[in-house]
Amino acid sequence: MMQEIIQQTTWIEWLGVILSVFQVVLSRQNNPINYIFGVAGVILTLIVMFNARLYAEFTLNLYYLIMSIYGWLYWKFGKAKHEAPISYSDHSDKLKTAGIVVFSFGIFYFALSRFTNSDVPIWDASVSAFAWAGMWLMARRKIENWILLNVSNLISVPLMIHKSLYLYAVLSVILFCVAVSGYFNWRRILRENTPAN
Repeated sequence: MMQEIIQQTTWIEWLGVILSVFQVVLSRQNNPINYIFGVAGVILTLIVMFNARLYAEFTLNLYYLIMSIYGWLYWKFGKAKHEAPISYSDHSDKLKTAGIVVFSFGIFYFALSRFTNSDVPIWDASVSAFAWAGMWLMARRKIENWILLNVSNLISVPLMIHKSLYLYAVLSVILFCVAVSGYFNWRRILRENTPAN
């Protein structure tokens, strides 16, 4: 069984996942070179997702590609004056997050079911909707981003297995573990930076 899985896995999948793992490890170390690995990994992932007919995942990875290029350029040439502090979402953030999930799911599901040959429009749209909302929260440095990203990861694991993309299922598990670690790390930072009453 394992040998069959390894034989079915293309070199593009292997390289895409390996580069993505390097990117995650380097980004946890706050190393700007992570974006180079990220861009390369995302380009390969775009090919894999398109071939697997996971079009919402393809679109999500286009977004990751743009953000990776932006992040690399910002780290290299940007001059941020103040870093936004980690915080909890307020009521307005929660409403906007729910809106992003519902709106993006609706758009993706409609497009996938009407205009593509996707055989998993609900799964594919769900993974992307939660990831888009999670990335929005991460950009705003809201601690709940990790929760939304992990909902996306949880849905992604069986979806990747269903599509025989076993390495990407493993990558989703790794990303799940990183997000759990990230949540508790951000919560610790938030506690340390919150003045006692």
